[in-house]
Amino acid sequence: MLGLTRSAVGKALTKLEARLAVRLLHRTTRHVVLTSEGQHFYERCVQIFADLAEAEASVSQNGPAPKGQLRITVTEAFGRVIVLPFLKQFLADWPELNVEVSFTDRVVDLVEEGFDLGIRLGELPVDSQLIAKVILRTQAHLYAAPEYLHRAGWPSSPADIQNYQRLIFGLKPAASIWQLVADDGEQLTIGGGQRLRFDSGEALKDAAIEGMGIVYLPHFLMVNAVKEGRLVTLFPQYSGHQLPVSIVYPHRKYLATKIRVFIDQLVAYLDESTLLQR
Repeated sequence: MLGLTRSAVGKALTKLEARLAVRLLHRTTRHVVLTSEGQHFYERCVQIFADLAEAEASVSQNGPAPKGQLRITVTEAFGRVIVLPFLKQFLADWPELNVEVSFTDRVVDLVEEGFDLGIRLGELPVDSQLIAKVILRTQAHLYAAPEYLHRAGWPSSPADIQNYQRLIFGLKPAASIWQLVADDGEQLTIGGGQRLRFDSGEALKDAAIEGMGIVYLPHFLMVNAVKEGRLVTLFPQYSGHQLPVSIVYPHRKYLATKIRVFIDQLVAYLDESTLLQR
């Protein structure tokens, strides 16, 4: 590939080992394999060349179009409601780019599992290996199906909801406590009736539509069901604290073109999305 003979390559490697004062290869009559030092040196060189290519692309107006594979992990609800429809145009814009998406609510180790970026809902712990960019802030509200309210009666105040069937998102005990804030700053804590818990926001939304109780979930997940009349918003002047939605990606000197264009286009899509307009 480089137009070099085996002997020329061998001499160059011998000179490199002498300069580094370390053995990079184990040589036998049948095999040549990397030493641990050789493996580390190889991986660092690959990273350096990748950084160089990304640096050139980041300053070039006519840099290469993103291509290859982009691996993403995203929370199930946000992924299905926001990311999935966004990908239709994104893939059309970049025909040489393949996208692999993992829909999961667990916290994925991006570096360990080989993901380029993740989209996470809520406050993030400090992680020196990751860069985080907030792309949206959303709030949770109270919702119920008209059928359920017809059967159980409308609550006269948010405090009355503790006497109704509540549908809980999350399996931890703390998830059963709903913290709300009114437009005038009044704070309210709701506990009480809870017989059904899910670790899936989509499943919880479906349970609410089926008239199984009152649910407390982010606006973006519920807005279509409200527009279609399958759910109604209870006490819209009360909502949860703002929750950030963040894109996270491993810390690198230069941002890969495929990651940069994904972030830029997703942010533009969110700015235009009617799902996020209250």
